[in-house]
Amino acid sequence: MSPRTKKTSRRTLGFTLPPTLKKALVPSCLAALGLAAWTDVPLPAALRPWLALAEQHARARDAGIVVDLAPTFAEAPLPIPATHSATPELPSAAGPAPRVAVEDGLALSHEHTRRVDHLGRARALRELGDVSGALTEVRRALHDEPSDTEALTMAARLARLQGQSELALVAYARMGSLMPEEASALIQQARLLVSLGRHAEAVRVGEEAVVRAPEDAEGYQVLGRAHLASGELSPAILRFQQAVHLEPEHGYALNNLGFAYLRAGEDTKAAEVLARAAELLPHVAYVHNNLGVAWERLGRKEEARGAYAQATRLSPRYVQVRVNADRMNRVARADLAPSDARTPEALSPLPELH
Repeated sequence: MSPRTKKTSRRTLGFTLPPTLKKALVPSCLAALGLAAWTDVPLPAALRPWLALAEQHARARDAGIVVDLAPTFAEAPLPIPATHSATPELPSAAGPAPRVAVEDGLALSHEHTRRVDHLGRARALRELGDVSGALTEVRRALHDEPSDTEALTMAARLARLQGQSELALVAYARMGSLMPEEASALIQQARLLVSLGRHAEAVRVGEEAVVRAPEDAEGYQVLGRAHLASGELSPAILRFQQAVHLEPEHGYALNNLGFAYLRAGEDTKAAEVLARAAELLPHVAYVHNNLGVAWERLGRKEEARGAYAQATRLSPRYVQVRVNADRMNRVARADLAPSDARTPEALSPLPELH
């Protein structure tokens, strides 16, 4: 058979779909393959009208409407689906409820055509030392998922490093509401409130932390600090006592209890607990300074000088302990009588609060 004969036989055996049937089958195949769901994927210009037609057919089929699958594109071209719309659409009655972002100033709004791992970016920037950039990224992550506790924890820490205390407070408060059985976020929130001088709020948050975790010494510790900073000595002493009862070797709770005792004029009790605190925290200068104040008030000048000297060695630039040590040295040189040792000048330095 000649080449001409073969070519002729191919034409004879082949067939061509009618235009109407072709227009009906191609959109249906595209819809079956799931291409209609990939609106963010750039398609060749030749396929866009078929994709639009497939979407129109799928919507009509879901609504139970029979439509003509063979429109004339030259007469009524369909719009190309947009990859992103800046205006949010109203949810359909049959669709899931939209996720509502918390409007508290913590999340940082942004727009992307596809999902971005902002939390991963925040971790990388934090490792590189870019605290500001990391905070920006983690706030964007919270815009995408406001209930992400890992992102909230990172946001609180980064915000504190950046000096943005209000953002940190919001993050701690949201974690506290998301984890109603946990007290750690509330304890951190109360600590920050104490450092900001917002003692009444700190007491309220600390009380909630104690209710959630009655066996956690840190809740009582922060409550005691809030009461003490407000000048409320009795509840402060009670809370510190509870913290020490739960954790007898909590050096900072012992130091703060001793501080409260000194404020209340109970010097013997103060010396006892501060001596224990100094044993547990031998490298903390202000604990030795506090113990020196207690010894000085009790007239035990040698012990007081030793405690002040130890605090000075640990922290040579510690101004308060240097003032105390200098005063004790002047007292030693003057060889004052024991009755003259308890002067207003000797009682004026107050220990520090941790």
